[in-house]
Amino acid sequence: MVLGLVTTKNGELEDPALLKARIAEAAKYVDIKQLCLSPQCGFASTEEGNSLTEAQQWAKLRLVVDTAAAVWSK
Repeated sequence: MVLGLVTTKNGELEDPALLKARIAEAAKYVDIKQLCLSPQCGFASTEEGNSLTEAQQWAKLRLVVDTAAAVWSK
C-alpha cells in the first residue's frame, strides 16, 4: 500500500515525526513490509504546475527517502 503523505501542492516540508506516526498508524492495519511512502501526487498535477520551486521539490523527495530509510531500515 502506498501512503501518499507528502503533499506536492506547496513547498512546506512535512514534519518527519508526523510522517512516522502516520506510517505507524497504517501499520496497525497492514503489515509494515507491505507499506511504502511517496508524494501524494506528481509535482506538476496541472498544466501550470504546482507552486513549488525545483529546490523545494528536491527537498520533498529527500524527505521521503530519509523518512523511508528511518522507518524501514530497522
